[in-house]
Amino acid sequence: MSIATVDRAPLAPVPEAADAPTPQPARKLRSVPEGTEARGFALYVGLDEFSAIESGTDLSQVVDQLKRLLAQLAPSAETYAAVALAPAGAGGRDVDVVRLALQDPAALAKHRQVEETPAKKRTGVIVDVSRKRVTLDGDIASLTFKEFELLQYLVLREGRTIDRSELIASLWVADDDEAPNERTIDVHVRRLRAKLGHYEDIVRTVRGVGYRFDRHADVAIRQATTPSPDFF
Repeated sequence: MSIATVDRAPLAPVPEAADAPTPQPARKLRSVPEGTEARGFALYVGLDEFSAIESGTDLSQVVDQLKRLLAQLAPSAETYAAVALAPAGAGGRDVDVVRLALQDPAALAKHRQVEETPAKKRTGVIVDVSRKRVTLDGDIASLTFKEFELLQYLVLREGRTIDRSELIASLWVADDDEAPNERTIDVHVRRLRAKLGHYEDIVRTVRGVGYRFDRHADVAIRQATTPSPDFF
């Protein structure tokens, strides 16, 4: 009786363990003190109601979307949303106002440090129309081009109240992607005032009408020889 033989192909080499993907360690936000553990985090969102509306949403929708995302990433996570309130017209960056209002330790420490620091001598405001810049107590204000245009428009029409529709028609073109409506023009003014700091009241609100530039004793205007178009 004959025994059939079967030709066997050589076995493929078994991949070495080094070829297997190496598991990545869990990434930590930051180191924590010895004897403590991270139990969660706080995400401070600087977004006022007008800015939310300008973006086509509102604060409730933003909170709802963030909760939905967290539910997908970590279904067992618990959430709590707190709205930060500040006096109407309060200056400063939104996120800094939120951190301070919600008692963030780092923000509180910085606030105390600022209060304890001797106040810088005030030298006033210089609106330099010819150079397109604003100086506050000797420091150049970080105004955007549009913010300076807005301030300049009011400055050159000193004492006259400008309504929102005129500001939009004069400073924005019809096909401008960021062209605001009469409601959101207030957002641009609020941002300008925040950057003016202690001198924010040079841009005055005339309720129900619009805005006006009010010159103070500590405000200087520098411009070329061309007069304001309202005084021809």
